Amino acid sequence: MAHVNLIEPFDFIIFGATGDLTMRKLLPAFLRRFHAGEFTDDARLICIARSELTVEKFRQQVRSALKEFASDISKDNATLDRFLAILSYAPIDATQPDSDWGPVRDALKDQDRTRVFYLATAPALYAPLCAALAEHKLITRQSRIVLEKPIGVSLKTATEINDGVGRYFPEESIYRIDHYLGKEGVQNLLALRFANPVLEKLWCADAIEHVQITAAETVGVGTRGAYYDESGAMRDMVQNHLLQVLCMVAMDAPASLSADDLRNEKLKVLNALRPMTPDMVRQNVIRGQYIAGRIEDKPVPGYSEDLGHDRTSNTETFVAIRTKIRTARWGNVPFYLRTGKRMAAKSTEIVLQFKQQIWPIFTNTPSPGRLVIRIAPDEGLSLVVASKDPGAGGFRVRNAALNMSYENQFTIEYQDSYERLLLDAVRGNPALFIRRDEVEASWRWIEPILDSCRHSLSQLEPYPAGSWGPASTRALLARDGAMWHEDMLT
Repeated sequence: MAHVNLIEPFDFIIFGATGDLTMRKLLPAFLRRFHAGEFTDDARLICIARSELTVEKFRQQVRSALKEFASDISKDNATLDRFLAILSYAPIDATQPDSDWGPVRDALKDQDRTRVFYLATAPALYAPLCAALAEHKLITRQSRIVLEKPIGVSLKTATEINDGVGRYFPEESIYRIDHYLGKEGVQNLLALRFANPVLEKLWCADAIEHVQITAAETVGVGTRGAYYDESGAMRDMVQNHLLQVLCMVAMDAPASLSADDLRNEKLKVLNALRPMTPDMVRQNVIRGQYIAGRIEDKPVPGYSEDLGHDRTSNTETFVAIRTKIRTARWGNVPFYLRTGKRMAAKSTEIVLQFKQQIWPIFTNTPSPGRLVIRIAPDEGLSLVVASKDPGAGGFRVRNAALNMSYENQFTIEYQDSYERLLLDAVRGNPALFIRRDEVEASWRWIEPILDSCRHSLSQLEPYPAGSWGPASTRALLARDGAMWHEDMLT
């Protein structure tokens, strides 16, 4: 049985408690950790939203959600009932000055308990909510605040949000969440690199030809159409998730695993990204939008149909970017970032392609080896190396894969990203959260790309649902004599 680090009693206050994120992710994550024994009935989950619900009606909604999104754990009715008993609900509209905060103040009389405020709301409400918390004297020395992405839609709006929240909470108490950093495969990058000297020696321009980072989804925009059409793949995925994964891949070894040492190294990567001029955007950025196609041999509609209207949208559902990192470690190594909806397969992976031998001695030398790090859906590693083909005449070599699956290697069921991050916020461990300067550095790099796209310097290309994106994405790599990972397998 896995060791459980029991948390002292705490108060966790969720704003936006009736929303999709809370019902699908936050409360199921808390139920799983409650079932695992990481916290007890002494904890309090105080849920706040604008809907006029009684506590009993809210708990009924939560029970239904947990039956769907935590179906395995919620079969234990005794545990489920105990968990629901620690939930309370208060109908508050923070934008209205006459909202009744009395029940929340009464519930939070214990000033010495750890107190975490989680804002699962629109970012425009972050600063007003913080002002309301201060006005009602709910912020204590033991208080922390968790902010969901996106932190703004531009550098200006991100700065305004950070300033607004920073008026009431010190930076060390602000936890900006990116659930990709909670994924086991992303965190394992630290161990893979810095606990294995042989790999760390190869993790540089001397041995690596290029790096690919892909986050592909088979789903469309679904119920998020209104948000997504304002955001697009560049803001929704590249500016936060992919750049954070890039930092974990490219960073130098931190002095320690402390939060600031880790985040200092990530910041160096963001600041070292090659700036994108308009000409470079034309050459190195591909934007696409899915049209009708087939997923798992079933017809699926295009983006316009998913939005529910026929108007033309210039919002990208696919992005591929070629960039470089101006450090001694990475020299002239290209990094390729790719993300899209309605792709051929659901896959989040990192590929480190090794360099070709300078003077090969085998006449049939295969393509150079590569290390593939699978983050989702099947976490694991695959090291492709050259090996003698035992079935061939003469001395022939071919590529073979050495595979390691987390599921087969480790028998325990590990936490999902929200389970880990929620309790890290309670424990006061900010290592897997994003610091203000990281947010603003990522916006400084991405904004010239967004500006160029707004001026149509990167055209929007259609791609069929069920494909790997626009055909031009292959040419993006072909300029460097490279191929996407799925093309290497054909």
